[in-house]
Amino acid sequence: MTWDWHVFLNDDGSGRTYFQWMMEAWGWTLSVAGGAWVIAMITGVFFGTLRTLPNSPWLVRLANVWVELFRNIPVLVQIFLWYFVVPKMFPSMQRIPSSILVIFALGFFTSARIAEQVRAGIQALPRGQRYAGLALGFTTAQTYRYVLLPMAFRIILPPLTSESMNLLKNSSVAFAVSIAELTMFAMQAQEETSRGVEIYIAVTFLYAISAFAINRIMSFVEKKTQIPGYVVAGAAGGH
Repeated sequence: MTWDWHVFLNDDGSGRTYFQWMMEAWGWTLSVAGGAWVIAMITGVFFGTLRTLPNSPWLVRLANVWVELFRNIPVLVQIFLWYFVVPKMFPSMQRIPSSILVIFALGFFTSARIAEQVRAGIQALPRGQRYAGLALGFTTAQTYRYVLLPMAFRIILPPLTSESMNLLKNSSVAFAVSIAELTMFAMQAQEETSRGVEIYIAVTFLYAISAFAINRIMSFVEKKTQIPGYVVAGAAGGH
């Protein structure tokens, strides 16, 4: 087999090289994954916290419904629902770019898993943490904000790292609704150039270094936020 890496210097027919096209696709992959991560963190922390509220059974049930709903529907089906069904039900949403719809679909799908991790992290803490906060005069909201959540985040950073990397990989399903990310680039460039080996090796490399970067960043955060000598009984994780 003959390698031809010069294929990335060829014009793709629109005045740009395949290398430039691939870099643009990489940007879309990172943008979709980054936007979905923000949504996943906000909603995941919110519903994960609701699942641990004492004396609030209705809020706990609401959060459980959210988690089970978005966790048990395949991510590709959820993207199709957001892309094809939701705009039909709410015509005003037809003006929203498809990339935004995909970001919300991926974000809500991942939020269910993060919510489970947040719940596990909070429940892994000794009960005395909650009582100590309340004894200091904090409200329930302040106890979560200043005591429980900061400690829980330190516990869930390892599984959260894996979930962040999974989100990057899950962004590849955006090709199904014509988002010009890396997977779509690979499929189209391979058809146009017949150089599938070089194309897919390059795309695989970009996915790998992106995931590695996420891993290193999260490891850095974990080291910087670690409390010396603090050991939590039990482990937090997602399903």
